[in-house]
Amino acid sequence: MLAVVLALVAALGYGCSDFAAGLASRRAGVIQVTLVASVVSAALVAVVLPFAVSQAPTFRALAWGFAAGAAGTLGAFGLYLGFRLAAFSVAGPISAVAAAGFSVLAGLALGERPSALALTGIVLALPAIVGVSAGGDSSGSEGSEGSEGSEGSGGARSGAWRGLGLGLIAGAGFAGLFIGLDEAGSGSGLWPVAAAQAGEVAAALGAAAAAGVATLSSRRSGAGRPAFRWLGAQPAWLAAATGICGGSGTIVYFYATQHGYLAITAVLTSLYPAITIVLARVLLGERLTPLRLAGLVLAGACVALIAVGGAG
Repeated sequence: MLAVVLALVAALGYGCSDFAAGLASRRAGVIQVTLVASVVSAALVAVVLPFAVSQAPTFRALAWGFAAGAAGTLGAFGLYLGFRLAAFSVAGPISAVAAAGFSVLAGLALGERPSALALTGIVLALPAIVGVSAGGDSSGSEGSEGSEGSEGSGGARSGAWRGLGLGLIAGAGFAGLFIGLDEAGSGSGLWPVAAAQAGEVAAALGAAAAAGVATLSSRRSGAGRPAFRWLGAQPAWLAAATGICGGSGTIVYFYATQHGYLAITAVLTSLYPAITIVLARVLLGERLTPLRLAGLVLAGACVALIAVGGAG
């Protein structure tokens, strides 16, 4: 039961993080938003780390943590690009379902055997994730970049395919984060999470450096628009909120993996689009369609089944 509660708290953190990131990515570049968010998240973990370590970490724990963080950054790039270039309702649910699906397959391959009730909850979670993310007014329109140079149904199809591809990339990256933190183990306190944050910052810095080089080349040639620009005040605050919420979600998820199956904790954590949708409804006035309401009900049913069936 503790794993269920922790996984849902992690979903809350990731849902808030994605809501802030989606707003920031509409006002600034994906690389800048990810870089600021990863630095803030790393600072948060650094503050918590001294209070949550038991012994020196093993190389295996640090390696898995670092790889998990790098994969998570790849997922963030894919998701935030999906938010910019396609409809929110395409990239979001695809990334969440892919992250859950890949994690379930990994858990089963590693020998996990959840109960029949828990497996039923897992199966119900996948359409629930799609339901809570699908449809909508303001989030369902194509981003400005995604619609440039295309008109009508052709532009919509192009945006949908971009959203599908970026959603799958994001899901694979988030699954790598979930699996890597699970494999890092529990004997080193929060060191694996600290290593994950180091991996996130390294990946984000690498992308920012490449974008900076592209910007210099663009300025010298006088062609194109800069690939890297500094954040304004509002996107910077949103990116910082992304890092705080995302870092908190990662910490709580790591503890959830220590009390339950990967196949269950990852699926419950992947319900984070429900949080994003609720925030969009409350703060932005976005419409809750019948499909989204059905998804929320289905999500509640899957959580109840997993709680009754046991998380590990």
